[in-house]
Amino acid sequence: MTAADFSDYAQLADLQTQNTMLGFLNFGLVLAILGASVAVAMACIGSAKGTGLVGEAASGLISEDNSKFGSLLVLQVIPGTQGLYGFVVWFVAIFMKLGNSFNPSAEGYVPVSLETGAAILMACLPIGLAGLFSAIAQGRVAAAGVSIIAKKPEAQGNAFVMCIVVEFYAIISFLASLLMLFNINV
Repeated sequence: MTAADFSDYAQLADLQTQNTMLGFLNFGLVLAILGASVAVAMACIGSAKGTGLVGEAASGLISEDNSKFGSLLVLQVIPGTQGLYGFVVWFVAIFMKLGNSFNPSAEGYVPVSLETGAAILMACLPIGLAGLFSAIAQGRVAAAGVSIIAKKPEAQGNAFVMCIVVEFYAIISFLASLLMLFNINV
């Protein structure tokens, strides 16, 4: 159906408010779930790639000097935080914002409007995108930090600090997503 199929604006507004074309599909809910999924999936993909890069670099050093395992493990874990940030945003979007929106027959059911679903999708994008790219970049920095630890173990703090600089931007995007989610009224 298109806007031309309705005799007046009130009928169109009713359809948009109900947001249930075909009688079962709530497009606002679909957009909101898509946003939450993008937040966790993209951030976790970046974290998997970033931690993998560091693990590959660290494996060679550990095979020669196992005493550096603790420092290398810290470097490997750091790019994994973006996946955690994405999961927290997913949790807030799904459980705090959409809690009673999944079952239309449940008591307290609240349908998700198209506008709200789009807002949740947009709020989840910062951590999804920044989580993906910053985790990969952080993995590269941490992999370079493996070389620092191999050549000058006393300078391992420098390697950690360089990784934390990249983390700062992941934290900014995490906070941006959370602040936007907390300001969306469902």
